[in-house]
Amino acid sequence: MKKDYDFSKGKRGSVVSAAGKTRVTMYLDNDVLDEFRAKAEQQGKGYQTLINETLRGVLTVERPLDAKTLRKIIREEMKKTGT
Repeated sequence: MKKDYDFSKGKRGSVVSAAGKTRVTMYLDNDVLDEFRAKAEQQGKGYQTLINETLRGVLTVERPLDAKTLRKIIREEMKKTGT
């Protein structure tokens, strides 16, 4: 260990930046946060990680409806109704 350190070029802030992440401030209902914390503890994860995974899952589920999928849905519905 050195006797003296030179902090003249030092900068304030986090030592390691979290690439691909942005700090945000938001308000969540207490019961929602409690549920995420409990589930995260059961799974051995951090609650913020679990919230992030949940949000990502919702984003990937909602896809635009293309013509091929629409035709498939219409065929299935027509079979159900016997048309």
